[in-house]
Amino acid sequence: MTVAQRTLIVIVHAPALKDHDDRPTAVVHAMERALPGLRLGWTMSEKEGLIAVPQRDEWIAANIKDGGFPFLCNDDDNHPVTVAGLENPNGLAAGSPPHFEIHADLPLDAAGIAGAVDVLAGVAEGSRAVWGHATPNGYGGIVAQQFRHPGDELQAPPHGLPSLRLPWVRSMPEIPHFLGWLNYWSAAAAQAIGFPDPGRDSELLSRARHTASGGWVVQLTDAPLDLDNPAHLDALLRAYERFPEIGGRAAP
Repeated sequence: MTVAQRTLIVIVHAPALKDHDDRPTAVVHAMERALPGLRLGWTMSEKEGLIAVPQRDEWIAANIKDGGFPFLCNDDDNHPVTVAGLENPNGLAAGSPPHFEIHADLPLDAAGIAGAVDVLAGVAEGSRAVWGHATPNGYGGIVAQQFRHPGDELQAPPHGLPSLRLPWVRSMPEIPHFLGWLNYWSAAAAQAIGFPDPGRDSELLSRARHTASGGWVVQLTDAPLDLDNPAHLDALLRAYERFPEIGGRAAP
């Protein structure tokens, strides 16, 4: 996984949408504020390709259905930015209800990296997320190998990373399922994992932002996470050691 892949994946997990919910519009506005010059004013059709959406905010409100909102993008093949929302039928923990999940992609170039914290913070705060992350594409495949399914043969995850418990066998929806390069933790999530502890988290706090709602965006490394970089891998392993609750690894 390297920066050359040039895509940053942003995913946040929030409470399910309700009738007349304004959070989808808030998410789109937040992305446009975070990336100067961005206009998410187009959608896609299998038959017609790229379609302009002149009354974009009204279009979003009219097209919220099935617990999500449709795909939106900019009109720039060289620097594509996209966002969409969906209802994930799975809860964030055992017995918890379906939740609202937002997916956004942006180029992993200088502008994307510079705006990444603002994008994650804006999408998370705009959706009133519980937790979320932003990571280079390809990282999800590594995280998938960390989850241990019942009946799986015992096999260590790659890079010496810890095994993680599946969401549906955990009891607290506030606790993040894993760590990314940038991590959004709502006030409830931060409290659940014990962040911040001034005596233990000085390094993380030096790259953290406190949000208006009381949440945090915590950045593990200065550059986008690259597990082939020993310093980046060490930072990720230290963070997992610091927060054993993440991934359901702490003793009940």
